[in-house]
Amino acid sequence: MIAQTEKERIIEAIAAAETRTAGEIFCVIAHASSSYSLVPIAWAALIALAAPAPLIYLTVWPAGLIYLVQLAAFIVTAMILSLPAIRFRIVPRRAMRERAHIEAMRQFLAQGLHLTERRTGVLVFVSVAEHYAEIVADAGINAKVAPAVWQDAIDAALEAIKDGRIGDGLVAAVGRCGAVLAEHFPPGAINRDELPNKVVEM
Repeated sequence: MIAQTEKERIIEAIAAAETRTAGEIFCVIAHASSSYSLVPIAWAALIALAAPAPLIYLTVWPAGLIYLVQLAAFIVTAMILSLPAIRFRIVPRRAMRERAHIEAMRQFLAQGLHLTERRTGVLVFVSVAEHYAEIVADAGINAKVAPAVWQDAIDAALEAIKDGRIGDGLVAAVGRCGAVLAEHFPPGAINRDELPNKVVEM
């Protein structure tokens, strides 16, 4: 989704931010948080269930033919609605946000951000298909920083994503996260890099 040069820019932004804080920043970019493959099936089933009614009342077609029309309606509708350009438009917005949030929490654990010594890991998560961004902070940070504080970083990421500038969005979000962490978690006597400075694309 992003070029290697963009990834390098983000990694440099992470490294620069971490020089000013004891916190650890990690970035994950997801093309989509789910395939939502059941959504087109559900819509196709509803349409197929409704298809026989007008045929029964307005035609003299035999039941076997009506059944074939119903089956064809299901297959064709499911195929059309499964096209990515259409599929992501028919998924309820709330369902997309819930799925993206679940994926953000899963990535936080999968990437080991909960294993830092002082519980100061921060995940910057972006899911492009859902136009979703979230900052997930570990317990040590949540004890001092309210979740609303991260909204500025989230807004910066989302604004750039909408324009197709994923790299710019993540660089901006990392910079804002670094500023928050520097204020509340300045570098200590031990300030080793516990997590790799990298961007995971999935």
